[in-house]
Amino acid sequence: MPYPIERKLVIGIASSALFDLSESHDVYVNEGVDRYRIHQEERLDTPFPKGVAFPFIRRFLGINKAFPKQAPVEVVLLSRNSPETGMRVFRSIRQYGLDITRAAFMAGKSPHMYIPAFNASLFLSANEGDVQRAIDANYPAGVVLPSKVFDDELDAELRVAFDFDGVIADDEAETIYKKNNDLNEFQVHETARRAIPHQPGPLADLFRKLSFMQKLEDKRLREDPSYKQILRISIVTARNAPAHERVVTTLKDWGVAADESFFLGGMEKSRILSILKPHMFFDDQRSHLESVAGDIPMVHIPFGIANKM
Repeated sequence: MPYPIERKLVIGIASSALFDLSESHDVYVNEGVDRYRIHQEERLDTPFPKGVAFPFIRRFLGINKAFPKQAPVEVVLLSRNSPETGMRVFRSIRQYGLDITRAAFMAGKSPHMYIPAFNASLFLSANEGDVQRAIDANYPAGVVLPSKVFDDELDAELRVAFDFDGVIADDEAETIYKKNNDLNEFQVHETARRAIPHQPGPLADLFRKLSFMQKLEDKRLREDPSYKQILRISIVTARNAPAHERVVTTLKDWGVAADESFFLGGMEKSRILSILKPHMFFDDQRSHLESVAGDIPMVHIPFGIANKM
């Protein structure tokens, strides 16, 4: 029996993150709402090009194909469109074979207030204002930044990478460093508290539920050694030893784990990400969300001290 939505891992996504809406946006900005509506009607059966989050969402929904009885994940469309202008979005979803059926169409307003109604552990949008409103309301959200889109349809693995401070955990430690710009004080602070778990950050619930999906896959693998696991979770953080111990303490206290953890000590994260090739990387510091090739899907979490100074 499929899980009720209260037990699912739900991701809310705006059409601006799922699809490339640049052409439609230009029409809206330069020619107005009426021409925008006509533009969509004339292209109703022409699917939008894939957006930055498309490869991530396609693989995420693949978890349900591996576990059809439970169907433990869901994607909900949270859109600024009206139902009328959103018809092309849903037709595009159907043409790409994405199992997305629930939606909120807000006719120009931000949909962020409906994140908890749909039990969403994440809201992805290219609209920075909508994401900031969600974060300000203590809802989990991120801005999908522009990047090249490559979706290898033969690759079913879903690789998700997270920064730690200000993303999985709160910004307590980051606040110590930012206020004094003193790495040594940060290390002393975290070493002294190495046995004290951090409080949850904005994407803690997402991380925990992804970890639960890993446990489902581990069970499946024990029952069927030929099963090919979908999910791979990584932590990529600027921390290094000995501050890494508090990361380990926090995850152990929460009963979760990452497949890989990288403690970089200030190295450029792109050096790891270019090899890891995640389908989404979440970080609270925009300066870390850069890659030479511009082909790593990046999400900015505008939370905490890193975004106030």
